[in-house]
Amino acid sequence: MTVAQPSNDTTSRLPMYDARDRSENFPVALRVLPAAIRDHLRRVYSVARHIDELGDSGTGDRTTALRAYRSQVHALWAGERLSEPTLMRLAPTVTACGLSEKPFQDLVAANLQDQSVTEYADFAALLEYCALSADPVGRLVLEIFARSSPERIALSDRICSALQVLEHCQDVVEDSRAGRVYLPQDDLGGAGLSTATLLDPGHREDLCAVVSLQVLRARQLLDAGPPLLRRLDGWAKVSVAGFVAGGLATADAIDRARGDVVTAVPRPRRVDVLRHIAALLLRSGGAG
Repeated sequence: MTVAQPSNDTTSRLPMYDARDRSENFPVALRVLPAAIRDHLRRVYSVARHIDELGDSGTGDRTTALRAYRSQVHALWAGERLSEPTLMRLAPTVTACGLSEKPFQDLVAANLQDQSVTEYADFAALLEYCALSADPVGRLVLEIFARSSPERIALSDRICSALQVLEHCQDVVEDSRAGRVYLPQDDLGGAGLSTATLLDPGHREDLCAVVSLQVLRARQLLDAGPPLLRRLDGWAKVSVAGFVAGGLATADAIDRARGDVVTAVPRPRRVDVLRHIAALLLRSGGAG
């Protein structure tokens, strides 16, 4: 594999994405991690964030912009000239960690899908979307820690899908206003809801019930956390425990709100995240 390498002068002028700027549920760049690992994670997440921004809030033709970015992703792995700052920053991490191209291409594919698919028939269809939009991030985390294996990847995929489902629950209002619905249509129909009536105040309790069902499903997916942690050690275990704990704390927050994500967006409490991290590490034999 030949990876395009930008000059040090160029990369030194590129802004480093700080995960604390994001409102996502999982602490990707945990401050307790060694600086080198933290920087690798932040570079990967900066690319993931930029792809999402191109698909969600980019100006002009989003499909064209995403396709152009997809070409730049390929250029990075082909050793060709780069012009995209986030990928220029990523290049040293690709080399140091031996990252695969496919997870990044899948993230682009998810955002391309967002341009034409605005709703999902059932939970299975939603999970197929999560396989493109969320699971690649977990796979990249495993690659950064050199812990990829078929068994670990399968467990990581479940966790990342759960995190995506929970984020969809939090973002129901925002997504609806953008013309997208990530709650399964069969669940909405069963509750007497439709895309058109999703935010109707008269159906608030029905929406809460649908959201609570998705949280229950996410918790079931997060059950993959302890088995994965038992197959990890050191900083890899600590980092993944942070992901899982963030998801569990978010599920707690939505459940405390009884599924009401319209009145206010439920956010995880720091104390709950820390409590879940401690419990997860204890159940999996500690951080070692």
